[in-house]
Amino acid sequence: MKDIFSYNPDINKNAYMNWRTNRYDHIHNMHVIAEGFMNSAITLAKNCLKDNHDKKADMLIFPILFNLNHGIEVYLKAMCWNLNQLLNRTDTFESSHNLKNLLEKTKKLTVEFDNRTEALQWSIQLEKYIDDLYTKIETVKENGRKFSDITFARYSLTRDLEPQFYITELNNVVIDLENFVQFFNGVFKDLHNMSSYLLEILERRSEIEAENES
Repeated sequence: MKDIFSYNPDINKNAYMNWRTNRYDHIHNMHVIAEGFMNSAITLAKNCLKDNHDKKADMLIFPILFNLNHGIEVYLKAMCWNLNQLLNRTDTFESSHNLKNLLEKTKKLTVEFDNRTEALQWSIQLEKYIDDLYTKIETVKENGRKFSDITFARYSLTRDLEPQFYITELNNVVIDLENFVQFFNGVFKDLHNMSSYLLEILERRSEIEAENES
């Protein structure tokens, strides 16, 4: 058997990991990875809609949700880093998997950079999803502190080895795949457009600075 990291003579049967990435542009690279994870989630959901007679969606929903949430996380982190640079700060992004906190941080930086009302348009649908998600994964501990486990799509148990919400629920926990695809096509578009917009502004500014120095 060939090595996994090897070429196929037919270039359309190859996946080039460093074709879209850039050795010197780390924010751009995060944008590329975020796009890949979110796109894969929607593509998998679409494939399930085409043919689910074997109920494969009941298994694939876990990587679908993992890829979706990870894509959202990386988009938000890339945007935070980008906005911090545009605001002339050395900060990058919070090393957290908490989507609610990452969204609030990204929104705050967005408003600092652009205080127009429409500047937060990209976040409206995403915030609805994250609020809905956290009603499922957020619990209050005995000490009164809130705890959320974003690993629910990776493991059937929490970090405390307790069953995830969909294990303990007596009724079926269901995701409408048609609604999923329609909704997250919109979220994906909003995140991708905003992230691309910020990248373009940062690249233009870098080009102008380079011209001024020469």
